[in-house]
Amino acid sequence: MNAFDRYAPYIQEYIYRKGWTDLREVQVEACAAILDTDDHVIVSSGTASGKTEAAFFPILTSLYETPSSSISVIYIGPLKALINDQFNRLEGILNDRGIPVWPWHGDVSQAVKARAIKNAEGILQITPESLEALLMRQPGQAAKMFADLRFIVIDEIHAFIGTDRGLQLLCLMQRLEAIAGCSPQRIGLSATLNDYSAVENYLSSGTDRKTLTVGIVSHKKKISIGVETFIDSSEQKTDIEINKSGEVSKNVLEQYNEYIYAHCHDKKAIIFTSGRGTSEKVTAAMKRIAKEREEKDVFLVHHGSVSASLREETEMKLRESTGPIVAAATLTLELGIDIGDLDLTIQLGPPLSSASFVQRLGRSGRRTGISKMLFLLYMNSQRNGSAGWLPLDLLKTIAVLQLYIRDRWVEPSGRKPKPFSLLAQQTLCALMTFGELSPSALAKKVLVLTPFTGTVSLDEYRFILRFMVNEDYIHQLENGNLIVGMKGEKITNYYSFYAVFQDNTEFHVIAAEGEIGTIGACPKIGEVFSLAGRNWVTTSVDNETNKVFVKKSGVSKIPAWSSEIKPIIDDRVMLEMRNILFSNDNYNYLSSQSKKLLEEARAFAKNDCLLSEPMFYTDSNEIVLMPWVGTKKLKTIEKLLDVGLKEKLRIQHVKEMDYYLVIRSELLLEEFKSAILEIEIPFDAPDYVVDDHTYLWIDKYNYMIPEKMLKTAYLYNEMDVPGAMAVLKAAALGKFITD
Repeated sequence: MNAFDRYAPYIQEYIYRKGWTDLREVQVEACAAILDTDDHVIVSSGTASGKTEAAFFPILTSLYETPSSSISVIYIGPLKALINDQFNRLEGILNDRGIPVWPWHGDVSQAVKARAIKNAEGILQITPESLEALLMRQPGQAAKMFADLRFIVIDEIHAFIGTDRGLQLLCLMQRLEAIAGCSPQRIGLSATLNDYSAVENYLSSGTDRKTLTVGIVSHKKKISIGVETFIDSSEQKTDIEINKSGEVSKNVLEQYNEYIYAHCHDKKAIIFTSGRGTSEKVTAAMKRIAKEREEKDVFLVHHGSVSASLREETEMKLRESTGPIVAAATLTLELGIDIGDLDLTIQLGPPLSSASFVQRLGRSGRRTGISKMLFLLYMNSQRNGSAGWLPLDLLKTIAVLQLYIRDRWVEPSGRKPKPFSLLAQQTLCALMTFGELSPSALAKKVLVLTPFTGTVSLDEYRFILRFMVNEDYIHQLENGNLIVGMKGEKITNYYSFYAVFQDNTEFHVIAAEGEIGTIGACPKIGEVFSLAGRNWVTTSVDNETNKVFVKKSGVSKIPAWSSEIKPIIDDRVMLEMRNILFSNDNYNYLSSQSKKLLEEARAFAKNDCLLSEPMFYTDSNEIVLMPWVGTKKLKTIEKLLDVGLKEKLRIQHVKEMDYYLVIRSELLLEEFKSAILEIEIPFDAPDYVVDDHTYLWIDKYNYMIPEKMLKTAYLYNEMDVPGAMAVLKAAALGKFITD
């Protein structure tokens, strides 16, 4: 029997109404995997390729044949916007059947949540944070709501892997199963990747089931990629400049902006940037050019500091329009919110990662079957020294593209070795859920959760619990049992407690029409800035509520936020960058300017020592260490040289330059190399990478962790001492670790 014939009659009718003539391959494969096995299933295919239907058609068919007596499906999405989007899609399938779909997150009213608890049937769409609140605050209700839960669907599952939020989600699924006594089949929806082992291991964590992946080979869209490079040799970064004849001429920055405008103003497109400030800046430039040319302003902004209502308005405009319409966005439009078919995606700067590139590439080409993406690199030619001369952003872009085109490779996702911050949060959750517990009973509730099994020892947990008791996050009764302490109660009373990612202090910008969004620094009264693609002037500030009141202005500047996203570069990307310099391969997606720059870089690198020596002198007698390894190893080497090895190697200073290090030592280069070869250090000693200046409060709840454990967490979570020492010793021998 084929997949269509197996679907429930109302789903078949839905397909007829939609006018579909056949099912996609991923939908056929998912039907068999979900209906014929008890395994967890990953449904993998590109954006807008039918993943949601591939999962839900067999799920709903299973429930049609054997109805559930409670909420039957939990859909977990990483974004509220994604939940709202899927809510609208699922309503169309389920309207005629009377199967309720309950959205459940911070923007949903208590009345809707009360009806979901009372009726306890159908599909619940929820964020991890709201699920945390439900399990912690209402465990009895949760037990009834999910007593016969059959499926948990995790959308954009790859967005959770390797993050504290992903580890929290594993805890939540285990706790839910324990509270409700259910054993649901887990379904993960994922973008097209190459190696699914990490995602499969993640999905099956804490269960005795294996995971199947369907849709790996199918839905390979054609891709059209271009890489254009702009090289600015000027020190002045204004949009125009005066030449020697006194004439106004366009400088490189203006040429860059006009190039962006020319490629998107008449299309439906997204301009992806590395941060909120860049999104606002490019939007302001596009609006200015449109005004100068008396052309239609079609430019919008979408990022995390734009208010939810304005983001939803942008999403609706993108979804309902065929163009021209252009949104400058950060990560917020990278995930699979339905915005219809795009003509093009533009990436300003190199890709953040291979995984990010795959997501952004998949946003276009839904109608044509050809995903189009244009990379625009803006680089300053005022580069100093051997390593500093290389066009590293261009090399990184080519490396990421080649690894995907050739190998379909994306970065592997590791699990955090010492998730102490999450451990503290889950400890408070357990005490809030169950009330008074003995220390041993608490350990049995918490340490059995997947993120902590095999990673956190009982002695480490005892040490952390003693600190939490001493600081009154936990209170110990006379009988020795534990309850939530006064500080713990204060923390858990805030909704922000349910989230394990860091909160940033932000100021809410309020205009006559409502909240516009947030900014990271409080402006002065009369100060003007751009937000959500519009210009505002500050009229008043309420410091108690962090509210900034504004009115529209004709003058603008970009407000202050935290720094742009600093990507973590994988070892394999760095190795590919080096291999690109070694090779003579041509890449047809490079513009003539990009090709010329690559050829110049290759000639320079082969005549210099960049490819043959990982460690060499600069003209100013500083040592350059460029071992072509990823961010984590390079960061660890920097910390070792600046802390544990500083005296032995007579280090005066170390400067980190993203892809390499510049070192000043009292030792001559050969003495420096010899000293490295004599060093033997323990790999489990935090003091070699941690000093008084090291920032240890990286994760949200680290303030509930004693300093000794924070140093241990920093050593294992942030550093790679064995890998770094191997790189250093190879470099001292004149070798690269990959040779």
